[in-house]
Amino acid sequence: MSSNRRKRLIGLMLIFFVCLGSLSTPFQSFASFPEELRLFTGQQTSLQLAMPVSAQVSVNDPEIVKVNGSNKHSFQVDLHHPISLESYKAGQAELTLKLFGKIPLKTVKVNVVPDLKVIPGGHTIGVKLKSAGVLVVGHHLVTIADEKKISPGEDARIQLGDLIVKLNGKPITDVSKVSELVSEAGESKKPIILTVKRNNEELELSMQPAYDIVDKTYRLGLYIRDSAAGVGTLTFYAPDQGVYGALGHVITDMDTQTPIAVGTGEIVHSNVTSISKSQNGEPGEKRAQFSKESKVLGNIEKNTSFGIFGQMNELPDHSFSKEALPVAFSEEVKEGPAQIYTVVSGQKVEKFDIEVMHVTKQDFPATKGMVIKVTDPRLLEKTGGIVQGMSGSPIIQNGKVIGAVTHVFVNDPTSGYGCFIEWMLQDAGIMLRQTLNETMKAS
Repeated sequence: MSSNRRKRLIGLMLIFFVCLGSLSTPFQSFASFPEELRLFTGQQTSLQLAMPVSAQVSVNDPEIVKVNGSNKHSFQVDLHHPISLESYKAGQAELTLKLFGKIPLKTVKVNVVPDLKVIPGGHTIGVKLKSAGVLVVGHHLVTIADEKKISPGEDARIQLGDLIVKLNGKPITDVSKVSELVSEAGESKKPIILTVKRNNEELELSMQPAYDIVDKTYRLGLYIRDSAAGVGTLTFYAPDQGVYGALGHVITDMDTQTPIAVGTGEIVHSNVTSISKSQNGEPGEKRAQFSKESKVLGNIEKNTSFGIFGQMNELPDHSFSKEALPVAFSEEVKEGPAQIYTVVSGQKVEKFDIEVMHVTKQDFPATKGMVIKVTDPRLLEKTGGIVQGMSGSPIIQNGKVIGAVTHVFVNDPTSGYGCFIEWMLQDAGIMLRQTLNETMKAS
């Protein structure tokens, strides 16, 4: 046999054994063994290597996490059996595994954060939001002479989505106040200075109001808006912190698709009157009513990519359950059965079956964390799947709150996206990641 042929044969055999090994249970367990693990205080979990050998396990702080129930810093374990971990207090511990007590096999950083439970919502809520300024949603022409029209706002390069926060140095949050200030500037024949926020920058722009000979008043040539209202779903209420989260996605202006900067706002009781069913290519919607007299549930302090957040003093009526449930880290979410809480009639929160079809690994806040599919025959009959107004419905899996419904697939309304609950909790001020970072620094 030639030398080249012998080398080729050896190479093929090596490839065969590598491929065979990669399909083995020990190899797959070793590859999936985490380098970092997050736990809440009091939480238990297990790690599996499925290797027919013993190893020396060491944990630098058994007061933070215990391995196999032991208080010892180091002892022998059989890797053929699962290694159990139980967290006891917030902090960071390091677990190491060595073969024969000398050969490093695995190191796992275990980060323990304070226990956290929330009450899942599902209630349909009315949202009343007033922006922290006046939002530019369009330009219009001002008739200043026969057959002559101009748009002062467009000429001054005011853009759609700009947030006007001051006029001539005076804070402005109310559309009704704008015309008064514009008229004063027009009568004085002096330009008006607009302070606008654009892409997180603050700009000062000068423009001269134009006198509209048709309406007989001074105009800026801008369409503006200072508020928004709609219907969504409450995701959670954290009684210990007195905060809530809802919607699971940002509220944007309907014309400019610009996120609305919160000035003031409130969420109120809402009553589902009917539902327009979703169909392929046409998402349905909840039709709900709320009024000025509707009971205020909480205020609105933040409008982020993961929903709206603020203070709430008590759980709304008609809850599915008043029991606080533990929350899950994103890495705990698995493909498989789950449930959502939502309202399909009146104010009663009900539970419906869904399936988590896909889970995306996310180390940093991002939307579209999971793909879900409605499987509950009763919900499909009532809504056709996911409808507008259902966003924010909490997702429960294995007794834990894992996320919220956010979007529907237009061409398959039985399916849609969900976001992970930990990103909503972070934006609510229950800072899991911040707590984790502080814990790591302290250790």
